[in-house]
Amino acid sequence: MNGLLVVLAIVVVAVVVGLLLRRREGAVRATAPSPDGTPSPLAAIPEIDARPAGSPVVLHFSADWCGPCAAVRRVVARVTEELAETAAPPLDVELDIDEHPALAAEFGVLSLPTTFVLDGDLHERFRIAGVPVAAALRESVAPLTGGAGSAPRENG
Repeated sequence: MNGLLVVLAIVVVAVVVGLLLRRREGAVRATAPSPDGTPSPLAAIPEIDARPAGSPVVLHFSADWCGPCAAVRRVVARVTEELAETAAPPLDVELDIDEHPALAAEFGVLSLPTTFVLDGDLHERFRIAGVPVAAALRESVAPLTGGAGSAPRENG
């Protein structure tokens, strides 16, 4: 009888832990921007350095062996395309964790996929572990683009 209670307790704890972890999967969590003013190590990435001034960056770490990373690519591409006509369109940057392990460590990437929303000064504003929900990602990026109801940017 005691053995059955122990097994039941273990199952209940495992279910609760699983539910808590699943609830965080893909959730956008706000982070405080770094106030120290130190230059971002991301500025050394050519595509980030060449972006229009003030444009936010949606940075996602991935790897060839990461299955869910393909879903992240699709979600991020869709959201950045939807916001492409805003005043400061977001840049979609994917970095392979195997090619950029020091940068991944600096950002505290512990699992894949991990996505970051960086403001125009390359300060981390949001972090997403797992596959982001498109609507939540859009809501976190749009205010940084001059989007969220702002007029599209003019060509020319």
